[in-house]
Amino acid sequence: MKRGIAVFASAAALMGFFYFVAGKWVIHHKTVEMADILRGDRDVTLDISVRRDREIQSMAEMIDLPVVILSHGNTVKHTEYSFLTNTFAARGYLVVSIQHDLSTDDPMATKAGEEYVGRRSQYNRGIANILFTIERLKQIYPNADYHHLTLVGHSNGGDISMYFARLHPELVKKVVTLDNLRVPFVTDGKVRILSFRSKDPQFKADPGVVPDDETCARAGIQVVKTEFQHNDLSDRGSDQVKGFIEGAVRDFLNELGEEDSPLNMPRLTKSRPTIDQLAAAVPER
Repeated sequence: MKRGIAVFASAAALMGFFYFVAGKWVIHHKTVEMADILRGDRDVTLDISVRRDREIQSMAEMIDLPVVILSHGNTVKHTEYSFLTNTFAARGYLVVSIQHDLSTDDPMATKAGEEYVGRRSQYNRGIANILFTIERLKQIYPNADYHHLTLVGHSNGGDISMYFARLHPELVKKVVTLDNLRVPFVTDGKVRILSFRSKDPQFKADPGVVPDDETCARAGIQVVKTEFQHNDLSDRGSDQVKGFIEGAVRDFLNELGEEDSPLNMPRLTKSRPTIDQLAAAVPER
């Protein structure tokens, strides 16, 4: 019995070490600070995550990296979605999280009765950030696919992502939203959509944002209703929340034919491995 406990403890320690090493060494994280001179030198800060082997292959012109653009929610920082950036980066994506909101920006206001409750200006600013980011990324990562973007966004960032897809469908392949509330989904079937919906009485989608079941089926839209709170759909949520979202995202990508490659790491959310997986990680004596 004691030996069994010792084995489990050793396995858990090994997996914990693996997660640390995977996040620090297998995936390359870096911060890039830029200024958009066409918008009064507006600061645009990026958090970039990319698997090191894929980065090297791209630099050697062996592959074009698929690209994910992640947009944060209101009052949430762009760095608070590491479980998602690691999930996509582990599958070989170049993941770019943009800080859209600055301390110098006017507070976001809700104007009932107006289109998108008066938030079009914030969406346009987000779109300008994304377009500026893409142009600068082409200099840093010239061998990446900027014409088939995957857009990921939480709350207001989800609305920015969906609004970008509506205005620039020629650049977007997939959209993953975490409880966007204002901008109606693209329903022409050209953009594949996965959307997580919270069960939060304080955050309700506006009428017409989420299509009905028939429209979703026709357009290839997957709507996942959860029991989670709106603000938990980020790193602030529990491992259970993050693990569920991570697993659903992986299933979504698999259904689109984007299977894991042999080099891809297992899920990086610590709650995901089972006891059997932990035990299997311990080398035989």
